[in-house]
Amino acid sequence: MSLTTVRPYRRTAALFLAATLAVAGCSSGDDKADKTTTDRSTTTTDAKGPGSDTTAPGGTGKTLERYADYQSVNYTDPAHWVCRPDAEDICDGDLTATTVSADGETAEEPFTPAADPAIDCFYVYPTISRDATSYSDWAASDNEEGFVTLNQAARLQSQCRLFAPVYRQRTLTALTAGMTGATVPGGETGDPYADVLDAFRTYMANDNQGRGVVLIGHSQGSAMLNQLIAEEIDPNEDVRGVLVSAYLAGWSVAVPEGADVGGQFKNIPVCRSDQQTGCVVSWSTYAADSPPPADAIFGRAISGTRSVGAEQPAGQNAVCANPADLASGVGGDPVEAHSYFPSNREASILGDLGVSTTAAGWLDPSAGQITTPYVSVPGLATVRCVSRDGFTYLEAQAVPNPDGPRADELPGGLTPQWGLHLIDVNLVMGDVIELVGAQAAAYAD
Repeated sequence: MSLTTVRPYRRTAALFLAATLAVAGCSSGDDKADKTTTDRSTTTTDAKGPGSDTTAPGGTGKTLERYADYQSVNYTDPAHWVCRPDAEDICDGDLTATTVSADGETAEEPFTPAADPAIDCFYVYPTISRDATSYSDWAASDNEEGFVTLNQAARLQSQCRLFAPVYRQRTLTALTAGMTGATVPGGETGDPYADVLDAFRTYMANDNQGRGVVLIGHSQGSAMLNQLIAEEIDPNEDVRGVLVSAYLAGWSVAVPEGADVGGQFKNIPVCRSDQQTGCVVSWSTYAADSPPPADAIFGRAISGTRSVGAEQPAGQNAVCANPADLASGVGGDPVEAHSYFPSNREASILGDLGVSTTAAGWLDPSAGQITTPYVSVPGLATVRCVSRDGFTYLEAQAVPNPDGPRADELPGGLTPQWGLHLIDVNLVMGDVIELVGAQAAAYAD
């Protein structure tokens, strides 16, 4: 049913960019009063600070030799982590969901993190900072870096210990300026990858202890992890040995046509089974009724590891591995996605950017009220990997139920070029969690 009083948060590019500029001006590096932050300098549970918890199960109990003497540049400061397992932080927030069936039936789904997970997850968030400069500072906002981490990664704590570093990323302000030709204060100096590399090496030196680790990122975060894999993990057998899997959503990973390895990564293949480890899953999402146009942002292989819009290498395609069915490959049958979304349908990973003051729900009010912060919506959409007009991507098809009280349109649309970028992760969050659990078990065997 398409609710007339409950509209999806489809945004035009103009609204998205204008709102970005308007809000970015309120969160500059010189004025943090408008930027809600958590003081992370006092949240660790051990006075020794980050890296002190080395008694977790799993692993060999030993640091890889290459990291044994590594001295962190910036990540001994607890304030430089959005989430850590040895801290009280935003990832301890309420993740309770309401399962909303197409017929309007609801059931509350509590969330309980794993008590002693055997593996770790290392998450790098997407472009989210509204700082008015080209690159963000260290002051992570609960409504920006924190909010997206809670949405995209915190639920993985049912399978792993979660490490999510703050990094000084290219901002939404800079992204908007690049599209409009505007000038951004603060110049162009910044190296987000240097921060991510430092955070990963700090984690490996102080926390990993030979445990398996899952990498997960989205958009700019996936670009950072793409480079990390290509330069730090793929060439080194010892580091590859602790990689359970990598999930690079909303980015293009290059692979030769008809092959699963040999593009950007020379040793690490595409995952084709939930029992396969040491592999990568990547996808970018477009709606079935709005496939990528010729100038689409995602879905094509790119030269290098970080360049959006770079020329597509000859004979290579973007990876699409469907988290809902890894074995299906490109051209497989549609399968039901296991989605988790904020209970306000106008909310997105962008926090309160562009959200109306009146909450838009997933259920006709006459059918009941949803009081949890999240919903799970079985049967809302199917997904499959397709290749069309030079693009390889995850195609999402809404499955409407005209007679049911549940809203049946996919949220998260921006422009045809961006597709369903905002819901790349939420759309298949449940599937990713199940895959991580299966791969963790396979890694332990």
